Amino acid sequence: MSLVWAAILGYFIGAIPFSYIIPKLKGVDITKVGSGNVGGTNVLRNMGTKYGALAMFLDIMKAVIAVLIFKQFGEHPMVMAGAMSVIGHCYSPFVKFKGGKGVATTLGTFFAIYPQAGMFALGVWIAIVAMTQYVSLGSIIGLLAGAFFALVFKKDYWVVFLALALFSVYRHKENIKRLLDGNERKTNVVDYFLGWMDKYERKGK
Repeated sequence: MSLVWAAILGYFIGAIPFSYIIPKLKGVDITKVGSGNVGGTNVLRNMGTKYGALAMFLDIMKAVIAVLIFKQFGEHPMVMAGAMSVIGHCYSPFVKFKGGKGVATTLGTFFAIYPQAGMFALGVWIAIVAMTQYVSLGSIIGLLAGAFFALVFKKDYWVVFLALALFSVYRHKENIKRLLDGNERKTNVVDYFLGWMDKYERKGK
């Protein structure tokens, strides 16, 4: 029974569309700007670092919360809640079953279930994005790296991690096509955050 509740609650917690709500509070329909994707990267590109970072953080945290709610019930309900939070994020009933590509929510699932895998995935993501400026490429490789990390350390749920990573790869199919065609959009995430930090420091003086 706990698996059923984990699936239901995980789905609806994951379905909270923070990357839609935050821009909407500022009068912006994120589905009608940029890529139209209900995800943190689109918020970052179109509304700046503060709102983009907040959207990404909340998308990570909703998966963490979903998983930790079921910590007392054991590993299987935790994994179920995390996996379903990703599905909820990507197919949210609150935005006509649209959603993001599941990167932040998958990362949150990794962090909540196996923090070392989450850190490894995030580190790979940062390295790839810093070197190439392709957020999509960093996301794909980072999540696959996190799943591989769980496999290497013989975690039973590595298959679920891999399934979530491959699901995100599928959600990135248009980005992959653009990467292969050489016209994927670059995003200098490092500059976004350094610029925001510099602005914050100047305000503090």
